[in-house]
Amino acid sequence: MPAAATASPPPDLSEKIPKLIPRKRASVRREPPSAPPPPTPALPPSPDLSNHTYTTPSRRILSPADHELFLKSPTCTLVTGFIFGVSDSVCDRPISSLKTSDISPTVKTIIHILDETKGILDRYPPEDTGSRFGNPIFRTFLDEVEKALPAWHAELGLHDTAQVTEISTYLHNAFGNKRRIDYGSGHELNFFLWLLCLNRLSLLPPSTFPSLALAVLPAYLRLMRRIQGAYYLEPAGSHGVWGLDDYQFLPFLFGASQLLHHAYITPKAIHNALVLEEEGKDFLYLDQVAYVNSVKNVDGLRWHSPMLDDISASKSWAKIEAGMRKMFIAEILNKLPVMQHFLFGSLIPAEEGMSREEEFGLGNEEEEEEGGEVKVFNDEAGKRHVHASKGWGDCCGIRVPAAVGAEGEERKGGMQRLRRVPFD
Repeated sequence: MPAAATASPPPDLSEKIPKLIPRKRASVRREPPSAPPPPTPALPPSPDLSNHTYTTPSRRILSPADHELFLKSPTCTLVTGFIFGVSDSVCDRPISSLKTSDISPTVKTIIHILDETKGILDRYPPEDTGSRFGNPIFRTFLDEVEKALPAWHAELGLHDTAQVTEISTYLHNAFGNKRRIDYGSGHELNFFLWLLCLNRLSLLPPSTFPSLALAVLPAYLRLMRRIQGAYYLEPAGSHGVWGLDDYQFLPFLFGASQLLHHAYITPKAIHNALVLEEEGKDFLYLDQVAYVNSVKNVDGLRWHSPMLDDISASKSWAKIEAGMRKMFIAEILNKLPVMQHFLFGSLIPAEEGMSREEEFGLGNEEEEEEGGEVKVFNDEAGKRHVHASKGWGDCCGIRVPAAVGAEGEERKGGMQRLRRVPFD
């Protein structure tokens, strides 16, 4: 037998197999921490009114320099402290937590005034113009509101003519603009500036703040929805689609505070119709979302209210509430196009050095043409145009109606169905 073959040694693969080197973990890119929400400034004590001189409120923010003075002024702190103070007072509180005994006589009178405003609306129904744009009877409605202002303030115990003239200006401007027939967050702010004036008169102390958010604001919202639907008020200052809401802001700020630590309602719940129906009566945020859904011509927040849809992806109501506080500062107080309509009187005073309307030859804003200088001309086809210095005239046919206008005309019986207007 042949000799057994000797086994060859195994090949040395040490040089051929690469050494295992542990991979370096990719550094996780962390988002920078978001800025903390603006705090609630302390509300200053009510002023001494023993020798006080009242003035008719007027515009004082007429330039960027005026706006800068306002943002650094005690008045800006006063307004912020009042709005955020009301919001803080309803933290984790549903509307049903407010008892009848918690509502002061002044608050009951305010709600009665809103009911009387509803009565004026009933006496002056809109004309059937067949248009989805603002109804001209709204101007008659505001004229009747103006006539009722002295009597309403007398119900609050206010009889001094100069005092009532100053305070009532804010309430008169809380229902919309007479000339443009529109409404927006600036008018909503005027309503709370009226309440702030009553606070400065010691009629609405901090103990009444929860009732302002849980009783007065819902009554005001119900009234404004009827006014918007009756007179087809157009959204002021924007077409709404990329904004939070066509008309309101404060229900989202106060509503987020209500839901701050809720046990089971999450931000995504705004997509659940059953939650909106069952819980909307208790929470302002949910109620306002349900209303927005009801007046849009397409289904889904993703399509008609993308900002609300985006916000619903937040992990907590705390993040949303913080965002609403930032939005109030950034999108209302810090925006010159909004604040140029802000009215200053003696209770909500302007800062020294701010411009005056007479310096610019300005009168009552309701009598002014929108955008300033008006240009009239004929185009190449012979069509007559009337344009303001900013924006487009009605002659060019590109105005966009409010969703309530489109939806309202569509509901009328016997009329041809209108083209759907999904976005404002």
